[in-house]
Amino acid sequence: MRPNLLVLALLAATPFAAQASATWTTPAEASGFHTTPSYADTLAYLRRVVDASHGQVSMQPFGTTPEGRPMMAVVAAKDGDMTPDKARAAGKPIVLLQAGIHPGEIEGKDAGLMLLRDFAVTGKLAHLLDHAVLVFIPVYSVDGHENAGPYYRINQNGPEKMGFRGQSQYLNLNRDYVKADAPETIAWLKLWQAWQPDLLIDIHTTDGADYQYDLTYYTEDARKLPPSIAAWQARVIEGEAIPAYEKMGHLASPYLEFKDGRDPTKGIENFGSGPRFSTGYAAIRNRAGLLIETHMLKPYAVRVHGTYDIVRAVFDGINKDPTALTKASKDADAWAAALAATPDASVAVTFKMDPTPKPFTLKGYAFTQTKSDISGDTWIQYEPTKKKTYAIQSWLALQPDVAAPLPAAWAIPPQWAVVIQRLDAHHIPYTTTTQPVTVPATQDQLTEPRWAEKPFEGHHLLRDVAIAPTAQTVTLPAGTVIVRSDNADAVLTANLLDARAPDSLLRWGYLDAIFEPKEYGEPRVMEALARKMIAENPGLEAEFDAKVAADKAFADSPRARLSFFFEKSPWYTAQKVGAYPILRLDNNALQQAK
Repeated sequence: MRPNLLVLALLAATPFAAQASATWTTPAEASGFHTTPSYADTLAYLRRVVDASHGQVSMQPFGTTPEGRPMMAVVAAKDGDMTPDKARAAGKPIVLLQAGIHPGEIEGKDAGLMLLRDFAVTGKLAHLLDHAVLVFIPVYSVDGHENAGPYYRINQNGPEKMGFRGQSQYLNLNRDYVKADAPETIAWLKLWQAWQPDLLIDIHTTDGADYQYDLTYYTEDARKLPPSIAAWQARVIEGEAIPAYEKMGHLASPYLEFKDGRDPTKGIENFGSGPRFSTGYAAIRNRAGLLIETHMLKPYAVRVHGTYDIVRAVFDGINKDPTALTKASKDADAWAAALAATPDASVAVTFKMDPTPKPFTLKGYAFTQTKSDISGDTWIQYEPTKKKTYAIQSWLALQPDVAAPLPAAWAIPPQWAVVIQRLDAHHIPYTTTTQPVTVPATQDQLTEPRWAEKPFEGHHLLRDVAIAPTAQTVTLPAGTVIVRSDNADAVLTANLLDARAPDSLLRWGYLDAIFEPKEYGEPRVMEALARKMIAENPGLEAEFDAKVAADKAFADSPRARLSFFFEKSPWYTAQKVGAYPILRLDNNALQQAK
């Protein structure tokens, strides 16, 4: 009789178990992955998870958007390790998982809800955070998320409505990490500083070609990274997590940036991530970074489940040896702090393609190429019912290119508040001088500036400039900011302050005024000045005549012809046009400037 009673009891309990399970269905799951929830519904679901988590999940605001919405982070951990101090005391690596920096690419949010539910409520992934702490941003660009519509991502297969790529000030937050224009970025940098994560995972949906893979991924090239971070990424992400993900029934590839989008057989190359991007910023903060790009043409359900599976695969890899990641971070900080002590210390700030390609097997589709009568270009059309494998070449590897010298310290006069404000945004430590001090310094003289013709992220980028280091004796006024390089922020600071760095404040246009002379000469005065200079220096006339002969635009411009002489005169050089105000100090100068 007992077995029959047990069966009856199980049968009676089944509807209630099913109902309990159904109550934890996420909004995206409930819609059959046709839709993704609003921000309010997302937070409502997360609050339910928090309430049911027995203290393993919490929510905390970390900022406010320009339109006044709260930016929320979710912390998940076992054993009460819910704060940065407790996490570090427990020796647990901290993983910052962020979704919705591009709100139309929102798989990370819906996968994150499922992951948190299965960790803290259903117990399906109860082991997920045995040895790690998760800090989860369900929606980074909240204003962009709420500005949803059906026509934002022409390349993408669902959900029905998608958020807008820019935030409410039309800034792309995944180009803002260094310049930190957006309030969201300032808030994110505070969150980063508080938690100092060991790994950043940034979830996106790709654009571009069609192929079999449901997911592509990107990690920064080893030459961009501290050695310990490069080794950890190679071993755990590429060596363990990606193979584990594929064993779950998925297909993954390194990020596919085709050399020619009209012909995939011409090979792939590195897309050129830099510090303005998430993984590039993690790299200059001496941390591991993983970019996830689900494939835009796969059904939304496939993309969400793929995100769920790759994240749990990464955590499985961390859980096998959590101290390996925390040690990699510690070693990376020590590596950065020691860079300035090496002879002729420098930091690579640009990278170029390794000219030697490697073979790569592309799991793609058949395609046709047609001469377009609309664009006049080649129109590629894929045939996704016909799988095809291609043997192509890969130029993913990079080599260091331009290096920025690494001084003992940088000196920033107090009037350059815009620079100092960015140091504060990135929480870079510095001291200030209390009285004027005269020291030897290296100052870069900048000439031949060339700006982009069109704005990019609210700025006209300085595309090119000639840089000539000059030795100077300068008097630093009281209040001059001194930023040392013998600390973990050395690489970050070099990328922010050095004129050679493509994402430096100079290149973003914050110091454009140094290229503007404030005093000019009238043409009648410069005519006389030119003749006087030629009389005193006959070789100058030959130089002028050669430029007239070689440069028609110059020859046809009376202003340019007169400026040739004015810019070589003391009336111009006294204005110090192009003198880069951020100075480099050696150890002796640093000791004097304390």
